[in-house]
Amino acid sequence: MSQDKLIGGLELGGTKTVVAIGTEAGVVLEEERFATTTPAETLDRAVTWLEERGQPSAIGIGAFGPLGVVRGQDQYGCLLSTPKEGWSDISILAPFAKAFPHARLNIETDVNAATLAEARLGAAKGLDDVAYITIGTGIGAGILAGGHLIHGSLHPEFGHLKVPRHPDDRFDGVCQFHHDCLEGLACGPAIAARWGTAAVDLPADHPAWEMEAWYLAHGALSLLSIVAPARIIIGGGVSQAESFHEKVENILREIAAGYFHPLGEGPYIVPPALGQQAGIAGALLLA
Repeated sequence: MSQDKLIGGLELGGTKTVVAIGTEAGVVLEEERFATTTPAETLDRAVTWLEERGQPSAIGIGAFGPLGVVRGQDQYGCLLSTPKEGWSDISILAPFAKAFPHARLNIETDVNAATLAEARLGAAKGLDDVAYITIGTGIGAGILAGGHLIHGSLHPEFGHLKVPRHPDDRFDGVCQFHHDCLEGLACGPAIAARWGTAAVDLPADHPAWEMEAWYLAHGALSLLSIVAPARIIIGGGVSQAESFHEKVENILREIAAGYFHPLGEGPYIVPPALGQQAGIAGALLLA
């Protein structure tokens, strides 16, 4: 690839980092994956890896949050008060701006990057109105509306929605800020704390999955009510349980009560098509 077409991408997750070179169309040509450790070690490793491959003309970054995503604000490109130790107030953009002063830089949340990739290349290809929910250590969502990734003064904090409690649920919740928000009731650690077993070890017929689907359906109903996506993708480790997407869709259709036009004939709730490549492909598209 010629130097004027060299595109860099970074997916900075709370546990793993992916750095890559690829094309403007989101095709990964070469990548490296490694653990996310300290800010200096992680970002320096990513910068060095890119430097060894040349001077990219553009770099797209998808990062965990909370993250400053509004250009012109002092905290643009910086992590905010993240629970990940040592990362609060760290500028993600600064090391790349210093190493690659002529490169265009763009940064978004990791789930927004994945949303863009799934809309352009994956499970929602060809759609301009898409939401992507990810369920793992936390819960987050990216939203593409009218072909644009959206946020206000901050990116969406979907996981911290307050949702109705399942009638049989007496669990306090694990969110350190809100206790029983959607994330506090339905993220991976919440499942493990409520049932005493990690989600990956729960059998397909365990009642945990009906309750999990119930909570995600109510979260999906909020997205349907506010931004009316044409499709909702649910990804992340927790979502890989057998028939999970069908369970969520069935409950969503029941509580939607025939009101919302975007539901159509379905399928409306779908798994991601790009798997582990969604985040880094989205970063390249951001570039």
